[in-house]
Amino acid sequence: MKDPRIQKLAENLVNYSVNVQPGENVLVEMIGSERDLIKAVVEEVGKAGGRAFVQLTDRTVLRSMLKYATREGLEAWAEIDLNRMKQMDCYIGIRAGENVNDLSDVPEENMKLYNSLYSHPVHSEQRVKHTKWVVLRYPNASMAQLANTTTEAFEDFYFEVCNLDYAKMDRAQDALAELMRRTDKVRISGPGTELAFSIKGIGAEKCSGLRNIPDGEVYSAPVRDSVNGTISYNAATLYNGVTFENVKFKFENGKIVEATSNDPVRLNEILDSDEGARHIGEFAIGFNPYILHPMKDILFDEKIAGSLHFTPGQAYDVTDNGNRSSIHWDLVLIQRPEYGGGEIYFDDVLIRKDGIFVLPELKGLNPENLK
Repeated sequence: MKDPRIQKLAENLVNYSVNVQPGENVLVEMIGSERDLIKAVVEEVGKAGGRAFVQLTDRTVLRSMLKYATREGLEAWAEIDLNRMKQMDCYIGIRAGENVNDLSDVPEENMKLYNSLYSHPVHSEQRVKHTKWVVLRYPNASMAQLANTTTEAFEDFYFEVCNLDYAKMDRAQDALAELMRRTDKVRISGPGTELAFSIKGIGAEKCSGLRNIPDGEVYSAPVRDSVNGTISYNAATLYNGVTFENVKFKFENGKIVEATSNDPVRLNEILDSDEGARHIGEFAIGFNPYILHPMKDILFDEKIAGSLHFTPGQAYDVTDNGNRSSIHWDLVLIQRPEYGGGEIYFDDVLIRKDGIFVLPELKGLNPENLK
């Protein structure tokens, strides 16, 4: 018997997140071995009158391809997949890898080439800018291990998070998005963190299930050279299969001038990928009420209730501060009391303390009002 939660998720992805219309081409890409959701999505695309095209990829095979990749091979691969992406109206990307560390032994130079020659043109430039898209994870034993829970308990958590009422969340985000669009100065305080920057004129965008599942953030970007101070992230993070912990950045006039972590050599290699990698491309505030603790999966971690992320690398077109990079690395700071607390100020007015919004017009984003 089909799990009705899978069918509901497929319906939401097709009809809400990417809003498939008759005659539209939909690329459904799975990295992993899950099949039930793929089949349900393909069926829903057909019911909506769309045309589904399916790409199935095994992460261990991807690892082998990348270990022996050459510049010429990556350019040819990108040309083929870019041509396909240009023919798509919608994209649904599902990730369900069995081992999050599968790419950890791919040479760093190969990963840089893959990000710049393949991921950037195919996904950052074409898919993000020219299709209706959504990406999500799918629950498996590996994700349950990262979350320190049983597989069954994680599946229950997953469907609770992914099938919440995102239309309700969307309405509650209006006040925060409008406030961010009017804001000039931002100050963030907390243990090991004292950071100041401007978001004047950059704008703000809501995230409520139309691009990521799970979702729950409003994002902007700092004026590129305005960032000064220090930020200490307290959520462990994965990048190219490597775990980084206790990442700390010091900024001077927008640039990361000092970077430390449990692996400072690899951290600085990533930040030296290109000139834009040491500048920030996104500032976002997270508030999904069901996501409380990091699990080294950024699609979940960047939405943690009471969190923010401050992202080295490429800026989004809709909140563009001019920063360009082959990387976009969402690093998360949680400000709820059990993680040390902290404050966010807009133009010297406290808007959130210890992860809870304090302005009356923003209280609709507190956990009790989103569940």
